[in-house]
Amino acid sequence: MFKPTESFCHSTFLAAVILAASPILHAGAHKPVSDQIASDTGPDAAASIDSAQLAIIDIGDMVALSGRYETAIKIYAKSPRKTVEIWNKMGMSYEMMFNTSEAIRCYIESLKLNPNDPSVLNNLATLYESKKEYGAADHYFERALSVDPQFAAIYKNLGTSLIAQHRYAEGQKAYEQALALDPSVFDVHGNPTLGSSGSTHERGAINYFMALACVRTGQIDRALDYLRMSLNQGFVDPTQVAADGGFAALSADPGFKKLLAEESGQ
Repeated sequence: MFKPTESFCHSTFLAAVILAASPILHAGAHKPVSDQIASDTGPDAAASIDSAQLAIIDIGDMVALSGRYETAIKIYAKSPRKTVEIWNKMGMSYEMMFNTSEAIRCYIESLKLNPNDPSVLNNLATLYESKKEYGAADHYFERALSVDPQFAAIYKNLGTSLIAQHRYAEGQKAYEQALALDPSVFDVHGNPTLGSSGSTHERGAINYFMALACVRTGQIDRALDYLRMSLNQGFVDPTQVAADGGFAALSADPGFKKLLAEESGQ
């Protein structure tokens, strides 16, 4: 990432950020990194700012990955530049702390800098979906897809939002689009969830329409896994599954027949 001659500078900034974020230090004991950079008027000032920015992001990400989100936010806040990326990372950290109002504020600040960042739009939409504010969620999902219609994770999250609204056919279609763009989208981004308050029935709905989407996109083994979970969660029973034309392609599949027989107690 850095030239050999910059390695010392990078390490120095990492140390400065860690010290500045430490809660055991007395206020004012260390000059903030942003102040140090602001006082640099030499020819390498721009490079120093870039190095500081990268150092702050690196250490903030490491701290966030360890689950210390409050400390990560303090580190990101030391950035000499409040960029789209910094505001987005602060928003994600607040979201992990269930501080939705601050998360929304950070995402909005990020969008002020770039109204067309699909990742930020997706994050904001997903946050509104978790709050069951579906009008706002749909608005930001639509904006995100208008910017990047090939972003598979957005379709995945949109599908979950639509299912939460009982718009099942639309939700299944969104899942199919996600899988068509990236067959591993759920491996990379995690299985879909319906907010932390989603009921067993709602989770069963997600799994059922994911199963149908997997059948349509040829992922049979995964379809059976999702269908099994949906049956166990009580969203449907084996008779309803057998009557659903969406599973007609599996009617002769041994795994499908075995699953229905097991769930029927046969």
